[in-house]
Amino acid sequence: MYELRAYYYAPGKAEALNRRMADHTVALFARHGIEVVGFWEPQDASKLVYLVRFKGPEQREEAWKRFQADPEWQSIKAESEKEGPLFVSQDSTLLWPTPYSPLK
Repeated sequence: MYELRAYYYAPGKAEALNRRMADHTVALFARHGIEVVGFWEPQDASKLVYLVRFKGPEQREEAWKRFQADPEWQSIKAESEKEGPLFVSQDSTLLWPTPYSPLK
């Protein structure tokens, strides 16, 4: 299963969110079993969109719980948001590949 997530940047925070993802979050995702497929920005650069992969719903739920509870993540998040949140809202969509999808 896949999860498509989008974070809508807070004003002036796009660089900070991308830096946090690149410098810290991707490695923490891997540590907790969140497999990154890719990151994208739309042409208007209003949000960061990324796709992650899981073995199934239970593994997804456990991976996100471990990630959110990780003391290193909590410290990084607090430090990076000292001057306010890096995004104003987020979307998440769970996706399952069709039988004919090349991504499985």
